[in-house]
Amino acid sequence: MNSPADLLAGLDEQQRQAAEALLGPVVLLAGAGTGKTRAITHRIAYGVATGVYSPSRVMALTFTARSAGELRSRLRALGAGGVSARTFHASALSQLGFFWPQVVGGSAPKLLESKGRVIGHAAESLRLRLDTATLRDAAAEIEWRKLSRLTIDQYAAAKRSLPPTLTLEKIVDLQRAYESVKDERKRLDFEDVLLVTAGMIESEPRVAQQVREQYRFFIVDEYQDVSPLQQELLSQWLGERTDVCVVGDASQTIYSFAGATPDYLLGFTSLYEDATVVRLEQNYRSTSAIVVAANRMMHGRAGALELHAIAGTPAGPAPSVSAFADDRAEARAIASDIRAEISGGAAPESIAILYRINVQSAVLEAALGDAGVPCVIRGSTRFFDQREVKEAIMLLKGASVNTRPEPLFQSVSDVLRSLGWTQDAPEARGAVRDRWESLNALMGLADESPAETTLKEFVAELLERQSGQHEPTMSAVTLATLHSAKGLEWDSVYIAGASEGLLPIGYARTEQAVEEERRLFYVGITRARRKLKLSWAGPNREPSRFLADLR
Repeated sequence: MNSPADLLAGLDEQQRQAAEALLGPVVLLAGAGTGKTRAITHRIAYGVATGVYSPSRVMALTFTARSAGELRSRLRALGAGGVSARTFHASALSQLGFFWPQVVGGSAPKLLESKGRVIGHAAESLRLRLDTATLRDAAAEIEWRKLSRLTIDQYAAAKRSLPPTLTLEKIVDLQRAYESVKDERKRLDFEDVLLVTAGMIESEPRVAQQVREQYRFFIVDEYQDVSPLQQELLSQWLGERTDVCVVGDASQTIYSFAGATPDYLLGFTSLYEDATVVRLEQNYRSTSAIVVAANRMMHGRAGALELHAIAGTPAGPAPSVSAFADDRAEARAIASDIRAEISGGAAPESIAILYRINVQSAVLEAALGDAGVPCVIRGSTRFFDQREVKEAIMLLKGASVNTRPEPLFQSVSDVLRSLGWTQDAPEARGAVRDRWESLNALMGLADESPAETTLKEFVAELLERQSGQHEPTMSAVTLATLHSAKGLEWDSVYIAGASEGLLPIGYARTEQAVEEERRLFYVGITRARRKLKLSWAGPNREPSRFLADLR
């Protein structure tokens, strides 16, 4: 176990200040690339090592299973493996399952796997014909209403900008029908889990007492993305206590459409006047030129942090902007540049192409394929949901029962070879290459494991990763939307489609909506470590207004 001194060693002045602020309300204003996760995990581990925190009484909250998995892995490595790191939903669902039999009786209602089918049945009851896109839009409206803690009547008065296929009267009637169908089937959706858990704690003193006895210290990551409903649940968990540390960056608020608001982050010191405020602005990720571009993009915006490249960081090439005749020409040029980078020794996994909407990926994927560049689309089939990965884990689990004493790499490679994996990548493209890439990623995890790791321990780590969707790195160029790129980073980043209508997106018509698009562009810029290339294509588009702010 690391000593307290070990845990503080290597932290910069601001990170150390954050790690040592263990009690009372604390807000970490953490800019992109400033070592936020390092500060959080070292703070928690320092609290455990000094005896201030009992691991079982600490709750670290984040917004994705991947982020929660990463927190757990880092905390284990720092000697704080007993700390609970979960999403808001996972924490609430656990408590709901535990307390429902005591408060209501019987088992808690089952969760809806998807709102779409229930919304479709609700629409049929109203004699509405809705296509798949409209069903998705209706689901998004339901989620926004619930996360914003609005009744249906309050939603009706909110003057939301609605999709053209849905009038206010239709969407209100549809939401009422959806709730009726859901209640008839005794089902809860994901937002209900938060609502019911918060309500149970508020209305049942014994539930509140048990929950607050279990967890005393709270850490909330990505606090700029918290919704009014999540904030209410956090308030119920806390009660009258103030031992809460929130971490966020207002400039990275990109989920307002889903109910997120930076108001709680920006108003934290008003709620807690004695709060400790720590600003993390030392950027460890990017070259000076990229840091300058990021600062220009958010200059003068509310809550924006001023990033500083660490001393000695190379200036690096200035972000470039290129214009092309059409999308195909843009995609071919990007693919050609990437092929040259890889030929020059760059690892494919160190490169990403980011874009605003999913439909942009097709032409980019085709261009990379023509150039012989492997790629993976983030947000497609999850790694641990792939058939070959499930099969490999099952076989590894079986092999771990009666394994011989041999090096881990040999045990894992024997199993993977039985599934067709080879040490060298196949020449074939398509499904054959994709399958090899997935199996090779598992082999990569084995290679990265400590030498003394047993196959049983390796399988346990895989199962932990699987439960948290903590995916390994694939040896391929990443294609991702700007939203799904948040929290990630690459040496080289290409942002395609930096044009009006895409960045900002065409339906962003209000000042608030355009500012959210600006923050999304900022997130894309700050994913790059060394190289940032921006491009847009005609013939019927104009360059994004945001590009002018980079000069």
